[in-house]
Amino acid sequence: MIFARDKSQMCNNLLQYAHVYAWGREHGRKVISMRFSYKYQYFHICHTNLTSFPLYLLAKYSAALHLLPTASFKHVENDCEALERKMLRHRNIVVSGWYVRFYDLFLKYRHEICDLFRIDERFTTPVKQKMGDHGDCVRLGVHIRRGDYAQWNDGIYCYDDETYARYINRFADMHKDKEIDVYLSTNDSSVTEERYQQLCPNTHIHAFQGNAPEDLFMLSECDYLIGPPSTFSLVAAMYRDIPLYRMDSADENGMTTESFRLFDYWFRRII
Repeated sequence: MIFARDKSQMCNNLLQYAHVYAWGREHGRKVISMRFSYKYQYFHICHTNLTSFPLYLLAKYSAALHLLPTASFKHVENDCEALERKMLRHRNIVVSGWYVRFYDLFLKYRHEICDLFRIDERFTTPVKQKMGDHGDCVRLGVHIRRGDYAQWNDGIYCYDDETYARYINRFADMHKDKEIDVYLSTNDSSVTEERYQQLCPNTHIHAFQGNAPEDLFMLSECDYLIGPPSTFSLVAAMYRDIPLYRMDSADENGMTTESFRLFDYWFRRII
């Protein structure tokens, strides 16, 4: 039994667990998510038999008492081959750390991973009702990340409304023959539909102010995604392989049709 442990935010946890799951799947080992046993109760995995609070407690205290060995991928310079040999050597082990990476296996079992993290209907149904029929419009999902991004990496990815608006307007110019519906996902309560509609008059702006699983599903239902470096928009792109443009700078001129890339490209280039 492999117990996957981490302490970061929701989509970081999802990707970290999925790497471990894929490795376990390849080697015939069962993998339990410690994080999703008690937190982020939005996904199919949270309702499976092995994802339970008692098993989480068992693994947590067994590791603390050194009854379970740990393979820790905490640093980018870890000796991953040695850690993998340790995982093979022990039938029961805790695997922790953000830098656990099995890219090829993740992609091999991606459909299973997407099913494990299928979002519960209680979150998807209201979003489907709000988004309505797709029609002939192009749906652009925009991830506006503020909050913790004011400090992360010295705030270089904490863009203002005008920056996002320039990106949206450039996207609209790239699709002049289509109606553009823009869906805003944000952790900033000051973002309003009215403000962005003024800044982006050639699009239809939608700001539902949903919770995390609702916003994740909303983005996953779009045709294109843009946003700063974030695992949230990356995971949204994962479900249906949605073309994603990562806003690595405030300069929107770098955004072209060719610069929208699929999940497997950005997946290997997480910042």
